[in-house]
Amino acid sequence: MSADSAPIDLTHHFLIAMPGLEDEAFARSVVYLCEHSAQGALGLIINKPSDINLSSLFDKVDLSLRRADLSKAPVFHGGPMQTERGFVLHEPMTVDGSEPGESAYASTMVIPGGLVMTTSRDVLEALSSGAGPRRVLVTLGYASWGEGQLESELGENSWLTVLADPAVIFETPVEERYDRALALLGLQAWTLSPDVGHA
Repeated sequence: MSADSAPIDLTHHFLIAMPGLEDEAFARSVVYLCEHSAQGALGLIINKPSDINLSSLFDKVDLSLRRADLSKAPVFHGGPMQTERGFVLHEPMTVDGSEPGESAYASTMVIPGGLVMTTSRDVLEALSSGAGPRRVLVTLGYASWGEGQLESELGENSWLTVLADPAVIFETPVEERYDRALALLGLQAWTLSPDVGHA
């Protein structure tokens, strides 16, 4: 990267795995980027459900889940880092009088573009009581890239990028999220060659 080119910021974007990306954790994945800066990037995979649902997860942390709308929702494999730790991607909360952009929870990252990622137990306690954010996606683990690593992978055509659409995260059936994310770029999976860019 030349000194006069501005660094790219893909915060609140989707990374969509290209067919040639065969890493088991990331093949056919859609990653929501919570943070991207010159120091690196952090994201959550939104289309790889684990074999446990939210009811089971709440049982494991000794909470009951009084949200029938969420009890059968899957917990996702968010990425290969800290896979025992929970991450909750959700809409900003305004029910407690806080402004959108503020958070009602302790360990929270407000993502420019509108979503919030919380890692503290208090968001689970709010959901347990029947309150909390209306739309949530819960992962175990996250994905991260060190300084320059994501840019390098983009240069190798490992990923496509597009501005994130929360409807893909919260309203689209899991098995359709990869195709829906591609559709944001006007693409379909069958049109992508694993050999693109390597003529």
